Amino acid sequence: MELKEFVRDIPDFPKKGVIYKDITPLLLAPKAVNQALEQFLENIGQQPIDKVVGIESRGFFFATLLAQRLDAGFIPVRKPGKLPASTHAQEYELEYGSDTLEIHKDAIQPGDKVLLHDDVLATGGTAAATCKLIEKCGGEIVLCNFLIELDFLRGQEQLKACTVHSLMHY
Repeated sequence: MELKEFVRDIPDFPKKGVIYKDITPLLLAPKAVNQALEQFLENIGQQPIDKVVGIESRGFFFATLLAQRLDAGFIPVRKPGKLPASTHAQEYELEYGSDTLEIHKDAIQPGDKVLLHDDVLATGGTAAATCKLIEKCGGEIVLCNFLIELDFLRGQEQLKACTVHSLMHY
């Protein structure tokens, strides 16, 4: 089964000139979800993982499944004001302006082996900000995991210190 067959292009979303990679057809296909999950797990292999960090919001889909299968805790990284306890915050640059992500301060213990997961690696700003949050908590990033990587945006350049794995490349 070719996973790319379950990703549709939506032109001019969220703004003109952007071709959005929509993963909802994949999420509607249980066999495709299972195949993606198994491919992620195969790549992780026997590496110990204590926590899986999912980035709001589409990163949550596979991050929770991976955490369950790895017998690891799941940690959501969210936009400001969405987490109820004390948080670390990390600002990052967008094409026009900036944004911020937060993580619970007590979510990761020093030395925890952490898998970061998101749906798409584009410019790498969101993933790099999340890596900084993980490091603020004392976590050790084992792998940055993505369903899709948009190679032409060169997001891996912002994650040079990390091992990056993506199932699909565009």
